[in-house]
Amino acid sequence: MDKGLSSFISRLPLKPKPLINKQEITPGVFVLRFERSHDFLPGQVVGITTDKAIPARLYSLCSGTEDNYLEVLFNVKEDGILTPILAQLNVGDPVSVSKPFGAFLGDDEPAWWIAAGTGVAPYRAMLRSGLGSNKMLIHGGRTADSFYFSEELSASLGDKYIRCCSQEKNEAFYNGRLTNWLREQNEIPKNQNYYLCGSAEMVVEVRDILINKGVAIERIMSEIYF
Repeated sequence: MDKGLSSFISRLPLKPKPLINKQEITPGVFVLRFERSHDFLPGQVVGITTDKAIPARLYSLCSGTEDNYLEVLFNVKEDGILTPILAQLNVGDPVSVSKPFGAFLGDDEPAWWIAAGTGVAPYRAMLRSGLGSNKMLIHGGRTADSFYFSEELSASLGDKYIRCCSQEKNEAFYNGRLTNWLREQNEIPKNQNYYLCGSAEMVVEVRDILINKGVAIERIMSEIYF
């Protein structure tokens, strides 16, 4: 994380909110639900921490704009400072949360949503906020349980929901990395937007693939997960 972003996050005003619900949706991956006190736009993030001594980290909201709560998705990082603590929270515990902000925003225009791992979070928020029409979601994961919210996404997107599984073979998935799937597409739309969300490595690789296939760089929006 660059120093400018770290400095910005350190200055975020945070307010305590009680944890309403915690769900471990697959081993080591959780959805936390908080009391909602602000409106937000689908695709925005919040800063979260549990203690003033622990720097806040940014998490995309994965709840919809009509839901009466806020939700975030995260996976526990073994060497992390914050995520192991978040995983141990109980309902009713206070969590310090910022107001939603950010410019990685969905709209009604046709688009491809491309995600790796927990990078699917903002697209779930967009889908739950009524922005699923004219969208295709390409989601990369290592194993079958990496496709978070898959039942909900599949029910809404049908065959416009492509799961790319790199370490397990399954007839329901593309067997390989999402970047391989993208490279194999002979034709991709040039007149629509592309949203990329995941690690810096994934975002850079996918961006380069899209540009090489003729997509203008101004049509590519990205959100990097650290």
